[in-house]
Amino acid sequence: MGKNIAVLLLLLFSSCMGIPQKEKKEMAKAEKEIEYPITKSDAEWRAELTDMEYYVLRKAATEHAFTSDLLNTKEKGTYVCAGCGTPVFKSEHKFDSGTGWPSFYQEIEGNVAYDVDYKIGYPRTEEHCATCGGHLGHVFNDGPEPTGKRHCINGVALNFVPEEK
Repeated sequence: MGKNIAVLLLLLFSSCMGIPQKEKKEMAKAEKEIEYPITKSDAEWRAELTDMEYYVLRKAATEHAFTSDLLNTKEKGTYVCAGCGTPVFKSEHKFDSGTGWPSFYQEIEGNVAYDVDYKIGYPRTEEHCATCGGHLGHVFNDGPEPTGKRHCINGVALNFVPEEK
């Protein structure tokens, strides 16, 4: 009984850890300072993207697990940013992570940029399109060899371009 209470208290205190206001302001300032080769107004993005693409790519939302049409795509080809068409992942680097989101062990170098995301109270590595800044997902250190990385990507943030035969 005493151990259960101690565990509950530990969980309670660790879940209450927040981000200091100063750090939040610095993160917001840094986000605004980044300029991408493709820059559009919020109205332009809203007009060009579906509602779900807009919320994921521009507002860093997450689609529900196991809902992506690209989850089980096994064809050879390239996955491109749904916002601007920049190639971000190759089909040969895709694997079934069992998480419910398309997963890759390697990105197309130079086309994916990284940042630290504190939205859920602890740091995660967020990845976004290096051309338009669209939110793609997050990368974790629990993937397969040869990289050990798992790029957990929102399928709605991607379009698939089949390899030409």
